[in-house]
Amino acid sequence: MQIIDTHNHIYLPEFDVDRDEVIQRSLAAGVRRIMMPNIDSSSMAPMLDCEQQFPGICLPMMALHPTSVKENFRTELDAVEKALKEHKYYGIGETGIDLYWDKTFLNEQVISFRRHLELAEEYRLPVIIHARESLELIINELHDFGPERVKGIFHAFPGDAADAQRVTGMGFMIGIGGVVTFKNGRQAEAAIAAGVSNIVLETDAPYLAPVPHRGKRNEASFLTYVIDRLSALLTISPEDVADRTTENAMRLFNL
Repeated sequence: MQIIDTHNHIYLPEFDVDRDEVIQRSLAAGVRRIMMPNIDSSSMAPMLDCEQQFPGICLPMMALHPTSVKENFRTELDAVEKALKEHKYYGIGETGIDLYWDKTFLNEQVISFRRHLELAEEYRLPVIIHARESLELIINELHDFGPERVKGIFHAFPGDAADAQRVTGMGFMIGIGGVVTFKNGRQAEAAIAAGVSNIVLETDAPYLAPVPHRGKRNEASFLTYVIDRLSALLTISPEDVADRTTENAMRLFNL
């Protein structure tokens, strides 16, 4: 199987002691590329170091994470724009709106998200959207922005079947990861509603490890559990899940 992990923070300190071993396990499991979303200015250098250490495997993306939007967000956005001019990136991510942890900077998060949509259009790159407790607001912003101007992924898709049909109808993919293996989760019904043509695989490593590793550090090799779950849900073979989601990711990221 050829697998692409479309969302992995492999550059974070959680992997500092055994990053090479984690990458080797991922390759052995069939993972050929790991897309790395940026967080803020503090994560840029570690992310690019990881790209240099694992060229052609770990591919960087650039954005300001919504939970990093604070008083200095305009300075952080300037750093994002400077980075995009100086280096090749494969996506605008991760951006979005997060209302789970803190709503203090909601207005600033909206401004930041809109700027990232403009950058995605300008650079013709997919946008990676973080929509925790904010799906309706995100969808409204996308409608205001205009149809057909940007494409991308709703990361760790938080909605139900109807929501999945709405966002795929807008031309977006949904990111499916470890959450789909959890009991009583909505991601399974969302995956069924979206269909394999509208799904990409992701880990969000080191977070959101699938069953049977739930609660532990996640890594790209664990995507085999996600593939097996999707195979059962979509009644297609694991190989078909891997092949189709990889085709989706390669097309989206122009790989």
